[in-house]
Amino acid sequence: MRLALHSFPLSNTFYSTLVRNQARGLCGAAMRLVQFHRHCDEGAIRVGVEQAEGLGVVDLKTFDPSMPTTMRGLLELGAKGIECAQRALSSGQCVLNRSDIKLLSPILAPEKVVCVGMNYRDHCLEQNAPIPSEPIIFNKFPNVITGPYDDIILPSESQEVDWEVELAFVIGRSGKHIKEEDALSYVAGFTVANDVSARDWQMKRNGKQWLLGKTFDTFCPLGPALVTTDAVKDPHNLGIRCLVNGDEVQSSNTDQMIFKTEQIIAWVSQFVTLTPGDVFLTGTPPGVGVFRKPAVYLKKGDVVECQIDQIGSIVNKVV
Repeated sequence: MRLALHSFPLSNTFYSTLVRNQARGLCGAAMRLVQFHRHCDEGAIRVGVEQAEGLGVVDLKTFDPSMPTTMRGLLELGAKGIECAQRALSSGQCVLNRSDIKLLSPILAPEKVVCVGMNYRDHCLEQNAPIPSEPIIFNKFPNVITGPYDDIILPSESQEVDWEVELAFVIGRSGKHIKEEDALSYVAGFTVANDVSARDWQMKRNGKQWLLGKTFDTFCPLGPALVTTDAVKDPHNLGIRCLVNGDEVQSSNTDQMIFKTEQIIAWVSQFVTLTPGDVFLTGTPPGVGVFRKPAVYLKKGDVVECQIDQIGSIVNKVV
C-alpha cells in the first residue's frame, strides 16, 4: 500500500507511528488471524481474530461492515486492516464461540504457493545429500490448500504419499527485489503447513520434476491461524513436529533451516513480484516416510498432526 504522505496534514505523533508501521510492514500487533465460516452459513467466508489460541473468535465483518470477508482482502488493506483487527480484538465485542464456527485455511486462493526444498540441515543429512548453496525453489498450485482440520484425499494415482511438517509464512505487502534486511517487513505472519508429497510422482515419474507429486488436491493443509510476526519471538528457533496416528515421526527445530525467511524472500523476489496472500513453505525436517527403512507411506484412516511451537497444530485425516 502506497500512501501519499504530502496530501494531507499529519501530526508529528501520527506521522512517526505511520512511518514506523510501514517500516515494519503489517506487524506491530501480536494477533492470531483466522478465516472461518459459521456452521449456520457455510457458504460465507469470514475473517476473525482469535482471543487466544483455541478461544473465541472476533468476527471482523460484524465489528466493522467495511472490512473484507477474506484474509487476502484484509492484507491488501495494509495497515488499515491490521489496525481494525487490533481494535476489534481489544473491544471484546462480536465474539463467536468456537463451537459455532469451522476454521478454514488462513489463506484461500493465493496467487502463489512457493516452496523451498532441502532446507533443513538434518533433513539433508538423513538422505546423505549436500547442503544447498542456493535455495531450491518449487511450487504447488493453489488447489492444494485445505483447512487445518480437513481431510487429505489419497489419490488413486499414487501409492507413495508422504508427510512433511513445515513452517509457512504469508506475504503481507507487494514487493520486488526485496533486501534481506527489509524482508520481514513484508511478512504478515506465520502458520503451520503439511507439504503432502506423492513420492512416486516426485522421484520416479514426470522426469523427476517435483511439481506433479506436490500438487494433488488437498496436498497442503494450512493453519490453524495466521500468527503475526510480533506474536512469534523468533521464527527460526521453534520446535517443529509431526505425528502420524499419535506416533512422533518428525521432531526438530526451525534453527536447522539453511535459508531463513529473510533470505528466501530476497531470493524469490529477484524473479517474481510478491503480493499479499502469497504462501511460502520453508522446508521440512528429517523423519519423512520415504527415507525410513523400510519406507512408510500414508494410508486411508491415518491421522496426521503437524505442530509448531507458538503457532499451533493442524490435524488431518487421510481418506
